[in-house]
Parts: sequence; C-alpha cells; structure tokens
Amino acid sequence: MVSRVPFYFLIGFLILAGIALSAYRHLGYGVPWQADDTRQVWQIEARINFDADDGPVKVSLAAPDSQPGLTLIDESTSSAGYGFSLLNTEHGRQAQWSTRQANGEQTLYFKNQMLVDDSARYTMAPPDEEPVTLPVMDNAAKNAALALLDRARARSADNITLTRELIKQFNSPDSQNAALLLNTLDKPDALRKTLALEGVHARVVGGLELEDGRRRQTISPMLQVWQDTRWHLFDLTTGQNGHHSNVLLWNQHGGPLLEVMGGEHSQVHFSIISQDISPQQATSAKVSADNLLNFSIHSLPIEEQAMFKTIMLIPIGALIVVFLRVIVGLKTSGTFMPVLTAVAFVQTQLLTGIVGFVLIVGTGLVIRSYLSRLNLLLVARISAVIITVILIISVFSVIAFRIGLMEGLTITFFPMIILSWTIERMSILWEEEGAKEVVIQGGGSLVTAVLVYLAMTNELVRHLTFNFIGLQLVILALILMLGNYTGYRLSELKRFRPLAHQNGSGRDD
Repeated sequence: MVSRVPFYFLIGFLILAGIALSAYRHLGYGVPWQADDTRQVWQIEARINFDADDGPVKVSLAAPDSQPGLTLIDESTSSAGYGFSLLNTEHGRQAQWSTRQANGEQTLYFKNQMLVDDSARYTMAPPDEEPVTLPVMDNAAKNAALALLDRARARSADNITLTRELIKQFNSPDSQNAALLLNTLDKPDALRKTLALEGVHARVVGGLELEDGRRRQTISPMLQVWQDTRWHLFDLTTGQNGHHSNVLLWNQHGGPLLEVMGGEHSQVHFSIISQDISPQQATSAKVSADNLLNFSIHSLPIEEQAMFKTIMLIPIGALIVVFLRVIVGLKTSGTFMPVLTAVAFVQTQLLTGIVGFVLIVGTGLVIRSYLSRLNLLLVARISAVIITVILIISVFSVIAFRIGLMEGLTITFFPMIILSWTIERMSILWEEEGAKEVVIQGGGSLVTAVLVYLAMTNELVRHLTFNFIGLQLVILALILMLGNYTGYRLSELKRFRPLAHQNGSGRDD
C-alpha cells in the first residue's frame, strides 16, 4: 500500500507556503486584508507603437501631472535601447525618448501611478494676456461660426454658458451651420475656433476615462475654457462642465498627444488597472516594491495585469466546482464548463448571461437533433455545431439591438467552443439517458455557474486573489484534499435514508 505521508506533507507545505507569502505581502508591503481598508491608486500604462525608418528617432508623449482628485506619485518607462527624459515645455510635461538608430516595429511603454486624493489641487497656468488670435477660416465657415455665436450669445450670460450652448448646437442634427463647420473640422477644433471669434480663451485637452481592467483605451477630446481665473472643463458629448472624478486629463495643456520623428504609423493606447495600497504606502508614495514583488504579476505591463485579474479568479471557480461535485454530488455537464460560463457571466451580467445561455443551448439542441439524423462524422458534426452557435449568437445580437436591448449584445462573450461541446454532450446524453438527465446536468451546470459568478464578483474575493498570490497555493491544497475524499456525497444521503430508519427500528439490513 502506498504511503500517504508524502501527500499530506505536500498539503501542509502548500498551506504553510501560501499563508507565509500572504502574511509577507501584508506585513512587509502593507497590503490590507480587507478590500475597503485601502487607498486607491490608478496605474495607467501608455503603449506606443510605430514603424521606425532605419535612422534616428525621437518620440514625444504628453505626460499628465497632479490634478484635482488625483496626485501623481510615480512614473516610469520601459524602452530598451532608448534614452528617456521628462521635460517641462510650453505645452506642459512631456515624456521624450530618443535613439540614434532604430528600424522596424517599435514599442515603448510609459507607466504612471495616480493616487486618488480628494485634497489634491493643481493650479493650471493662465492663458497669455494677449488677445485671442483670430482663427484662419474661409468666409462660409466664418459666417456659419458667427451665426452659431449669435444664437448662443443670446441664450448665455458668460463664457461657461456660452460654451454650453455652442456644444448643444454642435450636437444637434438640425443645425446646418454646425454641420457646415464639421464638414471641414472636427468638433473640438470647430468649437475652439468658434470661441476664438468671440475672444474666449479655449483649448482642446485629452481625457482618459478611468475604469478598472480596461485595455487599449484611447484619449477622448475635451474642451477647457478660461473664466474666473481658472480653466473650466467641458464634456463634448453631454455639454456638462466640471471635472469628473473618473477622468484623468492626460495632455492637460492642450498640446499634441504624440509626436514621432523618424517613424510612421504611430499610435498610442492606454491600459488601466486599479490597485489598493495602505495609507502608509500612500503617504510615502511607495507603491513599487522590491524582491519577491518584482517577480510577481504586479511587475507585468498593465494590459497583462488587467487580464490576470480575471485569470486569478478561475482557481476559486475550480474549488467551488470540485466541492459541489465531490462533496455535494451535484451533476454538471463537463467538469469546468461552469467555470468558463461564469467567466462569461462576469462580462454579460448574470440575468443576461443566464437568458443567453439557455437560449443558445436550447436552440443548439434543436438543431443538433436534426444533424444527428444525417449520420455525420464527429469532427464534421462538431464543426457544424460551432458554426451554428456563431449564427445563433449573431442572430440574437441583431434582434437584441433592434428591440433596443443593448445588454443582449454582450452574449458574444460566451465561449463558442465550450458551448458547442456542451450542446454535443447534452445531445448524446439525451439519446442515451433521456431528457430528465439533460435537465439535471444542465440545471446543475447553471447553478454551479451562478455560484461561481457570485464568488468571482465578490469584492473581497477579487481583492485577495489578485493581491495575495500565495492564496493560490492554499486553494491548490484544498482541491488536493477534496480529491482525496472517498466518502458519501450529500446527495447520496437521501438514497440511504430508508436504511437508517430500518437500523433505528432494530430491523436487519
């Protein structure tokens, strides 16, 4: 008989190692156990891509500074072979890279960390005291701009209300004057030039919406207007003014966002992730650590960190599935299909995901029953089911859009291959075991997916799994322990209840 001592030694080692690593993160780096006992830090990474022309290259990227509600506490770059400097220019702060020789596709990273700080203030420089320079416009465009100004001036009292009325006109599909200007100018530039005709100091800045886990985001143009000794920010979509707590002004001084000399096809995208740090760390601005932390997922680019924030939740789902199958005895269609379905629910929201799952699988089973009559080979049948699932998702998405149900568009997040195999398995199960077994396993899969979804969307669970990597070792140890269980399942107790009554009354088995 094989000794179980090494197995139990492995279990104990995993648990102790996981707890030790987690305690080290808490005590050594001040990461709190509770998700709400923190200070929030936004980590924003700009990723610059361009093709170098086999010669000298100089790249300039606008760099943000502290602003209302956000304090800049750290910034860094990852750009092998390039010199790097942070400069203060007439267009504000700029990150600048340079190299003597570069060829082919180039990628540069610029990362900064902004601490959410209600007391943060930043006094932005006033415009030049000289009068606003009149823009160069042809007669037709100038007349259209003046007509827009006349209408807005009559309905406004100052620069702020004047700008708000102009934005309304530019957003109106019935304004012919606005449409004429927008034929040759984009909306931000058209607004700036129109305000310049009125002698109003205005500039176009770039705003970045802060949302945890977002990848490949782009800058949205916004407008700043000078009045009462400060700049007022305007949203060009809604026309509302005021600084939003979830918006970071990246190029705050209205200068160019990105300039590349010696390259072409340049573009910049932003990845955003939210992290929690202790008040002590926030005070000392110590958000980047050394030693073990540098070998963790926190040292990866922000885009990859945002991806891992979801991946690190999958072991929690695996633990729930193992517990429900081994201890409870709940039947599911496939082992970890409920986990992948729950990941899709995170993207689609629970109710929309359940409805989409039932509709897709139900419709797929009907179509699969027809395919079974054709006596196709397994590979061809699975391929046909995959194509059918894609068509079903496409049709449901179009129908949802037409009836105004925008939540229905998110069913595209469902894993098509897993859905196809689920339909195939349920169809075979229907033929071999009957419809009752399909309902049992399908219902068990759905219940498991819902439980996994509830765990994955819990803020405490999300906080612990991402910030305490050692807990993954503890989860692994628990799964190994459950895998060693050979006793009765909870669902089997009902089967043996009559035997318990017989023993209790003194009768023989």
